[in-house]
Amino acid sequence: MPENYAALHAFLAKCPASLEPILAGELETLGASDIQLLHRAVAFKGDKRLLYAANYQCRTALRILVPLATFTVDSQQDFYDEIKQIRWEDYFTSTETLAINTTLSGSLFTHSHFVSQRTKDAIADRFREKTGERPSVDISDPDFRINIHLFNNEVTVSFDSSGDSLHKRGYHISNAEAPLSEVLAAGMILLSGWMGDSNFVDPMCGSGTLLIEAAMIGMNLPAGYFRENYGFMKWKDFDAKLWEEVKDDGLQQQRSFYHQIIGSDISATNLRSAAANLKQAGLHKDIELRTGPFQEFTPPKPPGIMITNPPYGERIQVDDIIELYRDLGNALKRNFAGYKAWVISADMRALKMIGLRPMKKIPLYNGPLECRYAGYDLYEGSKKAAKQIE
Repeated sequence: MPENYAALHAFLAKCPASLEPILAGELETLGASDIQLLHRAVAFKGDKRLLYAANYQCRTALRILVPLATFTVDSQQDFYDEIKQIRWEDYFTSTETLAINTTLSGSLFTHSHFVSQRTKDAIADRFREKTGERPSVDISDPDFRINIHLFNNEVTVSFDSSGDSLHKRGYHISNAEAPLSEVLAAGMILLSGWMGDSNFVDPMCGSGTLLIEAAMIGMNLPAGYFRENYGFMKWKDFDAKLWEEVKDDGLQQQRSFYHQIIGSDISATNLRSAAANLKQAGLHKDIELRTGPFQEFTPPKPPGIMITNPPYGERIQVDDIIELYRDLGNALKRNFAGYKAWVISADMRALKMIGLRPMKKIPLYNGPLECRYAGYDLYEGSKKAAKQIE
């Protein structure tokens, strides 16, 4: 957002908890410097090209923020005065619309909505004094998104370069019940270590999010390939030529994918959603969909990876959640020798019913639900999966 991009500028990429190292790796690959892992965020430095590339290519980023001002406050009046002092007119006009998002932690303020309201008041008052007019608020489709972060009495004011959250890839036109966020799905795949070097299957695929994210990783399609709009496109300093170069650079990194991606689901409704999303993404010829229960799913010959998001008994009601997870464990032992398997669940008791010793357990959040993401190595031959039973 600042006009001077000759020198490196500080940015902040927001992400789900536990995906910070994955996002840091993505940013490093893009050429970011001074990378620092924070809680649900990664700080880094770069230029305008990197700002555009991070929005376009990072699979695990939710938003890319551009810090504008940092200050300390001791009262609500201090906050108002500091916000009003910022030269907002340098960045947008009174005819453009705003949306203000606030996050609080241990602050002297107790309600984020109040902080957003005071921010809007200070900006509006400054514009009214300078121009006689004031910008209006548009929560759904603003020209500018402003992010306010308060930790104790420290305030960081940022512009949101992404606009809508980056999990909105642009291919999701139909949802099954309790769908995974695209960012979480991509993070799960990258946490597993799969990079497109073997078969990929999801026997409870729902609306197909894991399948599509796997195909994009396997082919190295940019995360923003299907998305048309970003917040930075409405900024005064938007460089359309540079943006086209960034997109061309990303597309030139595509690679051929020689393995199978297969999804299955017992629900015909879910599969119709998956088929619609695959077609929207132009991947319907690259991903196979099957109908049937996971207990009867037969994967291609190994090597391969299975990643799935089974019901937790939260938003989806299952008659016997314990029996379902026990059946999943039996299916893994019976049909998936030679595979690695990863399962995410918010039901810790049910997860134990899989009956396999996980090689790794990673805490993740699926929306507000605290989950565990468990990985299993299903050996062949003398190291049969059955020997991994606790």
